[in-house]
Amino acid sequence: MAATWHKSRKLNYDCGNIALMTTLVSIDNAQCRIGRQTLLTIEHFAIEPGQHWCLFGQNGSGKTLLANLLAGKRLESNNYVSYGVKFDPARDLHIVSFEEQQRLWERDNRLDISEFSGDAQDKGTVVTGLIRASRSPRDQDDKLFADLVQQLALQEVLDKGIRFLSSGQIRKVLIARSLYAHRDDAPQLLILDDPLESIDRSSQEQIKTTIEKYMSAQFSSLQLCRRRQDILPGVTHMAVMLSDTAGMQISRQGTLAEVSQTAEFTKLMGADVEVSARLDALLPGQALTRQTSEELIRLENVQASYGDNKVLVDVNWVMTGRDHVVIEGPNGCGKSTLLSLIDGENHKGYGQKVFLFGRLKGSGETIWETKKHFGIVSNELHNKYIKGWRVLDVVVSGFFDSVGLYDESGTAEIAQARDWIAALGLGEWETQYYHEISFGQQRLVLLARAMIKKPRILILDEPCVGLDDFHRQLILKVLDRIAERSLTNILYVTHVADEQPSCINQRLRFRKRTSGGYGIELEKP
Repeated sequence: MAATWHKSRKLNYDCGNIALMTTLVSIDNAQCRIGRQTLLTIEHFAIEPGQHWCLFGQNGSGKTLLANLLAGKRLESNNYVSYGVKFDPARDLHIVSFEEQQRLWERDNRLDISEFSGDAQDKGTVVTGLIRASRSPRDQDDKLFADLVQQLALQEVLDKGIRFLSSGQIRKVLIARSLYAHRDDAPQLLILDDPLESIDRSSQEQIKTTIEKYMSAQFSSLQLCRRRQDILPGVTHMAVMLSDTAGMQISRQGTLAEVSQTAEFTKLMGADVEVSARLDALLPGQALTRQTSEELIRLENVQASYGDNKVLVDVNWVMTGRDHVVIEGPNGCGKSTLLSLIDGENHKGYGQKVFLFGRLKGSGETIWETKKHFGIVSNELHNKYIKGWRVLDVVVSGFFDSVGLYDESGTAEIAQARDWIAALGLGEWETQYYHEISFGQQRLVLLARAMIKKPRILILDEPCVGLDDFHRQLILKVLDRIAERSLTNILYVTHVADEQPSCINQRLRFRKRTSGGYGIELEKP
């Protein structure tokens, strides 16, 4: 489809000492390649002062690539991107994204000195310092800082290191940092890559309200978005991105009211979702032989603390062979901690009454004997796979519970990996590098990695993060098929009420205790 574009009316902007401007940043006649086959082509795209854009598209449509091009993070930026006279991207452009979160986490982990500390602790970058560092020491604004902390409910994490925050908590911190950097004497551009992803319901409202408050003529924004319901209030313009055999491109752009009525946009909303018939051939069809009374997990008065910070308090829970479980709770309540106590990643699970498959954890089994029963899809695992691994390598590594391949894989293992890749619609990406495919496609690769060894329990920690509507529905249908046809039980963490497989028949809710920390309550869906 030939790309078309709508050229919006030029806006004049005058605020304080800023001269009249018509464009903050623009891209013209750009061609940008990722990997060996995928090409992004942009005829023209521009952001003007006071405009708030939504860059809308499915996984793999080029949204992040275009944003990185705008931000000067690509070598091609020098050839195709122009900035306004008063606009300095190093100073005036701010990014909130999973990639930025990962960069900060990796930096703090690299600089961790806890093993040399007397108390074996190193906070690393503290929330207060991260937010305030976006302004010079002479330009601190205590009122703005206090307002953002209150609006985003960050009071309880100000003195914590960012390594110890949940994904949702650090997202709010990055938003606070970007808004705190606002200056009245220079134009600002805020790039928000799916800011509502991995966020609990109350935090989503806090983020929407806070961002909308600052969406004024004083700065511009670009939201990368995959789902219609996640378009932020205050958005004024939209660009729809599509990917086809010709590559990635903007198919339509203009005002939000105009573009949301176009065929290009509505087509993205109505795609049918069907599970590949190849999936059934990979599932053993043994669900009817499942022992519904078998105890898979039993927790008795389990606790978890980090220093003086209580996380889990008196957790009691039983998961049987009939149960497919959803876990719900606010960011930072301990959902990921609970999962790590179970699957062997967290040493705090030893010495407590944690029973797995009828056996007390730590009673002689190795960590690898524990891991063989679990398949895992999580943000933490997602962040461990960096450059250098092809899609096929990542899936095969599921046989060895490793990050990457350190053991030789046989022909049968490679064949099974290819079958899972094809069953999830990723066949054409098999030889591509994992870091070069879209975030959502990476999630599907991790699901194939988790299922390749036919785990007894499949742990999914927010598996739909980063997925567009089509792929969200696909992954939920795949999970239902797994529950229907195999011996695998589902343990599923989510913040979104309507984003869980229909097989769920048990719900765990985290509730805050008055004495600190969180306990859990068991409910039926």
